[in-house]
Amino acid sequence: MHKTVSSAIAASLALAFSAHAANPIVPEAPLRAHLATLSSDVFEGRGTGQRGGELTVVYLENQAMAAGLKPANGGSYRQSVKIAGVKAQPQDSSVALNANGKALPLVFGKDWVWAPGDAKPVHAMDAELVFVGYGIKAPEEGGWDDYKDVDVKGKLLVMLVNDPAPTGAEPNRFGGKGLTYYGRWTYKFEEAARRGAAGVLLIHTDASASYGWSVVQNSWMAERFQLADADLGTGMQGWMTDAAARSLFAAAGQDLDKLRASAEDKSFKPVVLNARVQGESKAAVRTLEQFNVAGIVPGTDSKLKDELVIYSAHWDHLGKQGDGGTNGGDTIFNGAVDNASGTAGLLAMAQEAARHPARRSQMFLWVAAEEQGLLGSAAYAAKPLWPLNKTAAALNLDSLNFVGAARDIGVQGSERSSLGALAAGTARSMRLAVAAARPDLGGGYFRSDHFSFAKAGVPAFSIEGGHDWVKDKAASDAKAKAYGPRYHQASDEYDPNWDLSGMVQQAQFTLNLGYAVANAPAMPTWKAGDQFGKVREGGK
Repeated sequence: MHKTVSSAIAASLALAFSAHAANPIVPEAPLRAHLATLSSDVFEGRGTGQRGGELTVVYLENQAMAAGLKPANGGSYRQSVKIAGVKAQPQDSSVALNANGKALPLVFGKDWVWAPGDAKPVHAMDAELVFVGYGIKAPEEGGWDDYKDVDVKGKLLVMLVNDPAPTGAEPNRFGGKGLTYYGRWTYKFEEAARRGAAGVLLIHTDASASYGWSVVQNSWMAERFQLADADLGTGMQGWMTDAAARSLFAAAGQDLDKLRASAEDKSFKPVVLNARVQGESKAAVRTLEQFNVAGIVPGTDSKLKDELVIYSAHWDHLGKQGDGGTNGGDTIFNGAVDNASGTAGLLAMAQEAARHPARRSQMFLWVAAEEQGLLGSAAYAAKPLWPLNKTAAALNLDSLNFVGAARDIGVQGSERSSLGALAAGTARSMRLAVAAARPDLGGGYFRSDHFSFAKAGVPAFSIEGGHDWVKDKAASDAKAKAYGPRYHQASDEYDPNWDLSGMVQQAQFTLNLGYAVANAPAMPTWKAGDQFGKVREGGK
């Protein structure tokens, strides 16, 4: 039986929410019910392209209807997301790297991984290798350009992960200690495709990627997904270990360490390697249809109702995988925290919001295939159900606080726009502190669904739980830390004994902030000079 929240915490939450008495109050009971249901074995881990995903979409559209949301896509709650599934077939491929005319003895998985970025099953490869440093062109960073107008069309580009490190003379270049979007591998693939490259190989290190080679292996040796109707990527996308890269560069007559050092300066120029990729790469390719689910609470103001606030969460997780041999026979990756919690939070919020409309319209959006690269939110941004220039903000929930109520709330990323001031004001009204900002070393701002909206010019960020626990700090810290080994594992399961006061708090803050945006005289604006603000300015 779930223990009731202590009277002290209940009083704390009541005080926190009293300033927003005019706003809807998020109840715990429906949040808990949806969380327990969506993370149960019945939904089989809500996998992309799996039966559990289909069941989830049916559940969400029915719950949206029951909550009183209006269909966001004409008469439907569904938005189609066409996806291509791609799995490399190294056993049927003859592709290899040759340096100085000799093939390198690289083993797929152990030394390198690759797959087509254009969802084509066969590629005949014969391309020269070119080292392009970090593979970045960023005019606002003092004219930084790793390509220097060198024609790389038809070349296989080898590049470093992350972005150039800050220096004593330039402590804030490329975000200082934090990672910018230029450092994300997704940007590097996109830039290479724009230049007509044949492919990209990223050089992995634990430090630069912020995760070990096993993470790359697990992702790239399994089926990968991409939007079927998006811009095509290059014919080869992949990674290689640092050891494999050292062997390649040495065989090609180059010193990798020296080239790494030269890539830290904006005077760097591409270096042609005495090496080629040759042979035929093969992949199994399939197409499938997934769905975003979206419902609307129409606004009440005759003019402002044409503008929109979006609340989003991804409904998918990893589904059923493997034979359970390493998980005690458990093949279902339930994803209770990630992200049945955010999905359930949105359902509980929507139920109350439908009863209390704001001046602007509000959309509750459950997106597909986040775990496969933000595909559902990217599909929405590419074909929005509401004009993006009329979309005031996108507030995202991904993995709610299952530990317990906190005295603070995480709003990192809000500082990029006037949402930062609104978030701080919302926190004060709830008697919460804003969690201290920290360097975004892993590029978290670019790895959750809000980023698809930011990239399209909509002020957006993900609301995170706090860490200044109301109850027993030591025990709460231990509980939070214990989740690490369960992340993306079959053990991320719902516990009926969880204290959900932290989830309720996080959902309530998000709804309160959404109402602050929905009832404000004007839409939020990006801070001057922000790269995503320039997108919105260009779209007006």
